[in-house]
Amino acid sequence: MAETLFFNALRAAIDEEMSRDSAVLVMGEDVGHYGGSYKVTKDLHKKYGDLRILDTPIAENSFTGMAIGAAMTGLRPIIEGMNMGFLLLAFNQISNNAGMLRYTSGGNFKIPLVIRGPGGVGKQLGAEHSQRLEAYFQAVPGLKIVACSTPYNAKGLLKAAIRDDNPVLFFEHVLLYNLKEDLPDTDYVCALDKAEVVRSGKDVTILTYSRMRYHVLQAVAMLEKEGYDPEVIDLISLKPLDMETISASIKKTHRVIIVEECMKTGGIAAELTASIIDTCFDELDAPVLRMSSQDIPTPYNGKLEHLTIIQPPQIVEAVKNMVGSRV
Repeated sequence: MAETLFFNALRAAIDEEMSRDSAVLVMGEDVGHYGGSYKVTKDLHKKYGDLRILDTPIAENSFTGMAIGAAMTGLRPIIEGMNMGFLLLAFNQISNNAGMLRYTSGGNFKIPLVIRGPGGVGKQLGAEHSQRLEAYFQAVPGLKIVACSTPYNAKGLLKAAIRDDNPVLFFEHVLLYNLKEDLPDTDYVCALDKAEVVRSGKDVTILTYSRMRYHVLQAVAMLEKEGYDPEVIDLISLKPLDMETISASIKKTHRVIIVEECMKTGGIAAELTASIIDTCFDELDAPVLRMSSQDIPTPYNGKLEHLTIIQPPQIVEAVKNMVGSRV
């Protein structure tokens, strides 16, 4: 076991997969000589050369299309979005081509493509650099969507995504890159379609993902002191949703709170709520509660930015209101 920073866990995943399979390559803005905006590809161009760690122009639509074409010919490209918000410029390529070509070609083409990079609300990055695109892409057929949250699952999920024959959108949170965790020295992968039960409990199921995992755990630490016993599930897979794990938890707790950084209107929680109603309605003792970001552009002002997203005290209050007094 070795203590590893989140961004180094991602770098190790890419390095190991590039060593294992010569078809793997990376492309994006400043991924080569500069080493990536958050140093996920630092020094890899020295090891693999400029053609496998390919610096691109500032042209997301173009290099995403190039990566899709490369995937069709048998390569395994990894696109780094300098900021995931910029990939809206490549929305057509991702949705109409990456997501659909395996189907529309009658299975003649596989699209082993990973699109990864930082997103989420950081610290005063402004509205256009604080985007959460996971819900934008959730409706697109043919895509897998993953949100990593720890150094361990970041490495294991990225390795699994690189090996997958389908396009995977791989979301990293801009404020998690400096997390540390002991990682095994042996090779491992994590399932792309499974949620993680972070904490078992019986009072209420709290569903979350990405950075909000840590806001939830802060809230749980406060709630435990007052006798509450929440179950915490990190969704990890945003498409497909792991309804098997989610349903098993709801059958135990009969209450659900969803905590997300996505916007409330049309967010991940909206789709998740609908799925819960479809599959677990008779198990619910209370309405599903969505705790989401404000439906406004993220302010640059730090205090206002703080107010747009869910904070641990709000989660504590929500659990108390739903479960009732423990006195």
